[in-house]
Amino acid sequence: MIVYGRNPVREALRGRRDVKRVWVSPAAAGEEWLSGVDAERADASALERLCGSPDHQGVCADAGAYPYVDVARLLDQDDALVICLDEIQDPHNLGAVCRVAESAGATGVVIPARRSAEVTPAACKASAGAVEHLAVAQVPNLANWLGRAKDAGAWVYGAEVSEAAVPYHQPDYRGRVVLVLGSEGRGLRPRVAAGCDALVCLPQRGRVGSLNVSTAAAALVYGMLHFRGGG
Repeated sequence: MIVYGRNPVREALRGRRDVKRVWVSPAAAGEEWLSGVDAERADASALERLCGSPDHQGVCADAGAYPYVDVARLLDQDDALVICLDEIQDPHNLGAVCRVAESAGATGVVIPARRSAEVTPAACKASAGAVEHLAVAQVPNLANWLGRAKDAGAWVYGAEVSEAAVPYHQPDYRGRVVLVLGSEGRGLRPRVAAGCDALVCLPQRGRVGSLNVSTAAAALVYGMLHFRGGG
């Protein structure tokens, strides 16, 4: 995997991956964080060919395959906070949610192994490198995993704008918590929604009926931290 952009490459060098090669433009070669890195020089057009994007900011790296984690470890902590994404399609949305999750200190993010955006270079860029430090797991069937999470003592809350949803400030978010956010446009699939202990919603006081998934994730996750007494 060729990751690109200053933050994604810097965090890949600091994270779990074995970065094999780094390429930099002459303009970016003087960046302080590249001191001591054995980087090869390349012009902007060569970097764009390497990473497939003009948004490389003068640096890209061969970081190898993304190291997904074992989902079983995500609920080990008594106060685990896990974010699940139900078939999010846009890697930029996945990256943005991962950026929120890592910043908020969430335990990890769970995504389906199929019909879902994966951690691609575009997702790495959108996360500003957060995916290099965040535990991201893939599961074969998200609805089934939610059942196992509940068996492990977690409370599962689905974000949904519907009559069945309660205001997000009502539940008690102490202990193990799983927050599930639906895909762009469609929201939560029926079986995933049915697997939640409760559906929660943010107040909608404007004329636009919904929020971007990463914006909703930020509001809900930091709201949960506040109600836990940690924000």
